[in-house]
Amino acid sequence: MRIEASTPEAYLESVPEERKAVVRRLHELIMENLPQGFEAGVGYGMLGYIVPHSLYPAGYHCDPKQPLPFMGLASQKNNISFYHMGLYADQALLDWFVGEYPKYSKTKLDMGKSCIRFKKEENIPFPLLAELVRKMKPEDWIRLYEANLKR
Repeated sequence: MRIEASTPEAYLESVPEERKAVVRRLHELIMENLPQGFEAGVGYGMLGYIVPHSLYPAGYHCDPKQPLPFMGLASQKNNISFYHMGLYADQALLDWFVGEYPKYSKTKLDMGKSCIRFKKEENIPFPLLAELVRKMKPEDWIRLYEANLKR
């Protein structure tokens, strides 16, 4: 399910009614914990949290006109998806998150390479996600991104 919107607020208004409150809560949690320098926007049919061109003029290597993506939040057909590229690029961060998850949720972690999927609001580990969001500053992500890009 792709939501076409040009601003975060328009995206949040377009989310199906039954998910609107939880997606808004997650967006607010991200914004409250997002390190200075990242910006919120919309890209790839979801809420995006990016490194703007003002901090990283090179932009995203796949399309340099686009800012460097970092995190995303999407209301999908069967779940709410939270994307964190740092989990994909930093094994230590991934190991930390996987180790901490059972302390915050009784459900099995449903995760892809950088995507964490939640089917029910009551299973979302909000405090853990807040901590994850705080763990990486834009300069940390840029350094990690460039190191992985050069491989």
